Amino acid sequence: MDKELEKLSRLTPPATDPEARARALAAAMQAFDNAENNAAAAQGITKGWRPSSIINWIWSSAVNKKFLAGSALATLLVIPAAGYLTLELARNQPIVNQEKIAGTVSKNDMPKPAEPRLSEAPAEENRPAQSSAADSTQVLRDKEPQAAKSAAELRAEFDAGEIATLKNKSEDSAAALGMAKRAAPAAPGVVAQGQLSAEPMAAAPSPVPPAEGNVQVQLDPSRERFANAAANPIKSVATDPVSTFSADVDGASYSFVRRSLAGGAMPDPQSVRVEEMINYFPYDWPGPEKADQPFKATVTVMPTPWNHDTELMHVAIKGYDIAPATAPHANLVFLIDVSGSMDEPDKLPLLKSAFRLLVSKLKADDTVSIVTYAGNAGTVLEPTRVAEKSKIFVAIDRLEAGGSTGGAEGIEAAYDLAKKAFVKDGVNRVMLATDGDFNVGPSSDEDLKRIIEEKRKDGIFLTVLGFGRGNLNDSLMQTLAQNGNGSAAYLDTLAEAQKTLVEEAGSTLFPIAKDVKFQVEFNPERIAEYRLIGYETRALNREDFNNDRVDAGDIGSGHSVTAIYEITPKGSPAVMNDDLRYGAAGKAPAAASDGTHHGELAFVKMRYKRPGEDKSALITTPVGDGNAVATIDAAPQDVRFSVAVAAFGQKLSRTSALDTYPYQAIADLAAASRGADPFGYRSDFLGLIRLADGLSQR
Repeated sequence: MDKELEKLSRLTPPATDPEARARALAAAMQAFDNAENNAAAAQGITKGWRPSSIINWIWSSAVNKKFLAGSALATLLVIPAAGYLTLELARNQPIVNQEKIAGTVSKNDMPKPAEPRLSEAPAEENRPAQSSAADSTQVLRDKEPQAAKSAAELRAEFDAGEIATLKNKSEDSAAALGMAKRAAPAAPGVVAQGQLSAEPMAAAPSPVPPAEGNVQVQLDPSRERFANAAANPIKSVATDPVSTFSADVDGASYSFVRRSLAGGAMPDPQSVRVEEMINYFPYDWPGPEKADQPFKATVTVMPTPWNHDTELMHVAIKGYDIAPATAPHANLVFLIDVSGSMDEPDKLPLLKSAFRLLVSKLKADDTVSIVTYAGNAGTVLEPTRVAEKSKIFVAIDRLEAGGSTGGAEGIEAAYDLAKKAFVKDGVNRVMLATDGDFNVGPSSDEDLKRIIEEKRKDGIFLTVLGFGRGNLNDSLMQTLAQNGNGSAAYLDTLAEAQKTLVEEAGSTLFPIAKDVKFQVEFNPERIAEYRLIGYETRALNREDFNNDRVDAGDIGSGHSVTAIYEITPKGSPAVMNDDLRYGAAGKAPAAASDGTHHGELAFVKMRYKRPGEDKSALITTPVGDGNAVATIDAAPQDVRFSVAVAAFGQKLSRTSALDTYPYQAIADLAAASRGADPFGYRSDFLGLIRLADGLSQR
């Protein structure tokens, strides 16, 4: 077969006959015409429709129309909603700082400030639109009409998404993520000057009200830590006749107690330090007339209001009051916590107002510097004379909260600035303002304590101001203040800031003595037992009194210190300890054999160092029958009021000695001894007693 085909392929085709070709073409044309004439109708049914189900015909028409309508509906819903959301964000946009925009921040490793990642913003902004488009597609797929989501729901979804991205960042930072186009600030927590609001003292509102399901920072009282210890026990004079403690002029505990009661809750007993409640109030104790001897002691012995078988020995110390004109120059560094936990109305906004009050109190030649810290420390204001007050105010007003809290680096930076502007023979002080939440960074509490101890040797002291609740680390605040030769205060209101930083500015800023210690020795012939009320966290060993290397509290210009002992006279039925079976329990001291100390109840000693000196001086005061009064009413007015405060503090701290002494009796004692009250502090105290009485009966 293949050979045949091969033969044929070699043959030459015959030439074309034109006539035959014409005949073939004509025949083909005639066949085509005949076929056209015979085709009267198209293939299929007579109407020309393709055979198809009536159901398919109806469905196809409905789907086509519905698809067009659904697409138009989705467009009408999504575009206005997206436009409304953009308008709301632009209208309510708050001023936020670089730290808030930079992205997710680790709790344990705060990076340095970075440029905002604006590329992430469009994806976040388009999230509501994408969600709505997906919903519209699902409507067409399921053939069920659904109502479009409202603009409020879209805004809620936006917040939740942003907060999920930023974790614990504030809501205003999340809403502003896609809008931020500003340069990085010079320090954490500072906004550019051109971005300040018209009212710098007011806190910027959150752009969107909290929606259900949004992540919010909740105040957790269990996170608050207080510096306290078990109440002082009753001690026998026969075995332990000497009591030694450090001076304490802080008033932070009273402010915290006041806030708790005003908020409708009894304070945590651990937050009550009775000595701080007593020393919170100004008293008119007799003071020294000359600065040569900076202190004067006044001792009063009176019956105990809550126990008829004991007595109170009231020791009042008044410091020399420096005239404002002779006050030394001040070099102050404001070390301000601008971490995320400070983003509360009673924290950073109150702090800014408080420092404005303080700056207004300073002299023109004083200097102010500002350092902020939130993970990283930054200098907001180099040392600036108070004469340039407007420049200082602008720096304060620019502060914004955001980030985690790492205090060690900020403390180092603040002390460096204080050293840079050091004033010889002046006041060089770092003023740390925080909610006490030092929870991030390599430094432990002991590391921070060590830093403070080293810096005080350079003549730079520390004052700690606490703000707000929920993160309050009172324990660390007290530790830093005590080791920094300074004081601690808790500012819960602007009125408290006025009291601490303006009315008591001299005692807060200008120390007249450091390392102030007290030691009281009781005469076993007259006194069987004693109990020091308060000062549990200030207790010292007996040998520490004469050791000038042991640190103690400081006292400022015009400040007063009050200490109260409950003492049990010899032979009183209130004696709690039995006489010793062995030893010389009933033997009189050898020094008393010549009658020199006959009639004395106790001997009060006080040691102190002048600022800039390392050797202490001694002041002594014997206490005898001449210091005693027969009745409570015979005691001086201020003594009785301070005793009422001591009773109230012990009652709140649940001291068993006052279990049967009612709040009403405390109120009566305080009301009868209120006296002159120019600032209303004592009237407010009476109100706190009534609140505690009511809350305790729940």
